[in-house]
Amino acid sequence: MRLAILDDDRELCAHVATAMRSAGHSCFEFYSGESLRRALRRESYDLLVLDWELPDLSGIDLLAWIRATLPSPPPVIMLTGRSDDGDIVTGLDTGADDYITKPVQPAVLKARVEALLRRSYGETGAPRVETFGDHVFDPMAKTVTVRGDVVEVTAKEFGLALQLFRNLNRPLSRAHLMETVWGRNPDIPSRTLDAHVSQIRGRLGLRPEHGLRLASVYSFGYRLETLESMTMEG
Repeated sequence: MRLAILDDDRELCAHVATAMRSAGHSCFEFYSGESLRRALRRESYDLLVLDWELPDLSGIDLLAWIRATLPSPPPVIMLTGRSDDGDIVTGLDTGADDYITKPVQPAVLKARVEALLRRSYGETGAPRVETFGDHVFDPMAKTVTVRGDVVEVTAKEFGLALQLFRNLNRPLSRAHLMETVWGRNPDIPSRTLDAHVSQIRGRLGLRPEHGLRLASVYSFGYRLETLESMTMEG
């Protein structure tokens, strides 16, 4: 999972990132609210860890912006030294999914992060068949069944399609998709993603007549949309 960590204390930010990387996550560190807000306009993350008191845009103001602006905001943990009951209520009412006061032990923070990721994205662990309407993904066989017919796809096409279905109606940045499917490999050209998107769009019937559309998001990435969401936005 891709985690963004915001804290103007660079040492603390690095400690949090180290703890999360030890759990297998990719971490991106930010030291000001504005820098993370700029990143959120062009990138997508699976979870955000936000400090409250920052020199520019506060974590609570950034949280309000996230909930008001992003079409499918990721889960958010407030990690802050503010421990008054009123502050906790404000954080949760503004849209935080969890509120943790400093200092916190790395093991406790990791456990809270993993619990929130499970609630938000489902259990991880042993590969299991996942069903999304007419599309059934078998991770062991690396096959997709569409309306009863087995469709042969490559391992990368399978991974890309599954990532999009798991994040239905949520925009995912190009970097997010590239890292999730191909790993951190700088030698993979960006057009490789476009080619794979084109392939799964055709092979899996991701078209409006089937209630789905795999759309590009300008200067950002891609989003797999349901017909209902397209109608609401229209």
